[in-house]
Formats: sequence, structure tokens, C-alpha cells
Amino acid sequence: MSAQPAETASGFATEGFDPATATIVAVTYNRSHLLAGLLESIVRMDPKPGHVVVIDNASSDDTTQVVESFRDRLGAELVYRRLQENTGGSGGFSEGMRVAYELGSTWMWLMDDDVEVLPDGLARMGAWAPRFKSIQGRRYDYDGSEFYWQYRVSVPLGIPIPFAPAGFDDAGYRPMNSGCFEGMFIHRDVVRRIGLPDPRFFIYWDDTIYGWLASRVTRSAIVNEFVLKRTREIRQWDMGTRHLNASSNMYRYHIMRNRGIMAHYYRAHGAYRPVYFAIGTAATFVKEIIRLVFVERTVRGTSNLWRGLRDGARIRRDPSFRVMPPLEEAPS
Repeated sequence: MSAQPAETASGFATEGFDPATATIVAVTYNRSHLLAGLLESIVRMDPKPGHVVVIDNASSDDTTQVVESFRDRLGAELVYRRLQENTGGSGGFSEGMRVAYELGSTWMWLMDDDVEVLPDGLARMGAWAPRFKSIQGRRYDYDGSEFYWQYRVSVPLGIPIPFAPAGFDDAGYRPMNSGCFEGMFIHRDVVRRIGLPDPRFFIYWDDTIYGWLASRVTRSAIVNEFVLKRTREIRQWDMGTRHLNASSNMYRYHIMRNRGIMAHYYRAHGAYRPVYFAIGTAATFVKEIIRLVFVERTVRGTSNLWRGLRDGARIRRDPSFRVMPPLEEAPS
């Protein structure tokens, strides 16, 4: 039986969408104070999801105690998984999506621990569920400003398109061919067809590739609905609508290293163009140099870029590399 039209306390209709079939998947690592803010925001949600899955990347702080303190307050079934080692955001979201899928979730809403969900966020996302199966909502930044996310990628170059329009017309959405695990709202049918996120990325480019894979099997859209707010201030270079955030040596390494993994996914799906992809890799390297100089005011850290570039080339040339398989074969 399909869900009957419902209306939340905020007056936002959820016709054709059953919130109980949705699962929020949150990944955390040693940031229990931020995770507590996210869980507190879920307490305030209307409607609430059926499940909340928290994947703990082997935190050494009081994350376990914080999670347990919310078990009777969330208003949704809480599933807590503490991993034996830090698998990065990529491994955390892969495991979280696996758990959500095995719970029978129809919709999976992925997010980091440094966001809060707006009270009617799930209703706003659910309103688009009848039209799309891979949806990205919008976010407020730490200071309350509108956060711009580059929702289109140039597939031959393998990089985001920086001049993709930031505004929305009366349609209320824009087609996208990328993804961001800070707010990705995805249907189990898509997950079944494209498989789980690849944990080998560890961090960076994992959601870009996953969103691209989703866009190959369904219509994907970013919708003009503010549903999340970032709760962690990040140093950035403000360029108006666009901006560059500060990074870290770990990110710098994986930004370049994971280009090798991306190449395998493009190759497996007939989209790999070596010359164009090399240009995109060079552009990524230059962008990270600009980030170092203008955001972090240093040139230290370039060795991590070179190291990542070297290791990425090795991965790209590895003939034994296999992309993640579908969870189930699509019916003929």
C-alpha cells in the first residue's frame, strides 16, 4: 500500500513519500561534539526518518557514549556501528549505505557529522522523491550564507565545472551529474544498480564518482531546498558565490592519488579519454597549489600532491583493479 498524503507540523506536504522508509546515514570520527549537534537536530525533525545509522570510524573520544545518550530521544530506530579502523569517509559511507540497504530502506540520506538537519528537511527532500531518485538539497554555510556546490562535472576532464549556474529558475531544480555525501538523498533502486561507494578512495572524489554513476541510470537533480546547515567553520578564500576551502596534507594526497581510481571507473563505463583526463589532472594540481597559496598562505604541502600524483599513476596502470559491482543484477 502506498503512503497516504501527509502534512508535517510545519505545513510541508509529503504526498507520495513515506518518511519511515528513509534512513539517515551519518559518518563520524573523533568529533562527538559535532555529532551531538547533528543528532540533536534529528530530535527536532518533523517528520523523522525510520532509521538513523551512525558509522563510527574507530573514534577514540566519547562518541559511543554520545550516541547511546540519544537512543531513546531520536524518535527513530538508531543503529550504531563502530568500525575497527578508520576507513575514511569513503569506507564509512560504504558501510553505512550497506547497513541502510540491508535494513530495507527505500531512501538513504547521507551526511557528515558537521552538519545539522533543518526541521522540515526530510519533508522537503521527500517532496521531490516522486520525480527523482538521486537528489541533492542545498546547504547553509557556517555563517548562515548560502553554500554553493559544483553540481556538474566535465566527464572527459574529471573535474567540477566551476561556472555551473548558482541560481534556480521556476522549475526549482537543475540536472546534475555529480554527488556529495554531505546531503546525498538516493533511492535503493539506484544503489542496487550501481553498488556501494568504493571504500578505496578513503577520502575525496568518492561522492563525485558515485553521483556520476547514479546519473547514468536515473535522472539526478539538485533542488532549490535548504535542508542542511554546516556547523564547522572552515578557513576559505571568498570569491563571491564561489570559494576555496582550506585543506590538509591528507586531502592533498588523496585528491591526486584518487585520480587513478577515477580513471578505472571512467574506463569501465566507456568514458575515459586519456588526454582530456590528463588535462583535468593537471588542472586539479594547479587548483591545489592556488589553494595552498591563497587560502593557507604557504607553499608547504606540495610534496603530498606529487606523492599522490605518483601513486595515482600506479593505480591507473594496475590491470587487476576492478570497480565496485552492482548489489543485485537489474531485472532483464
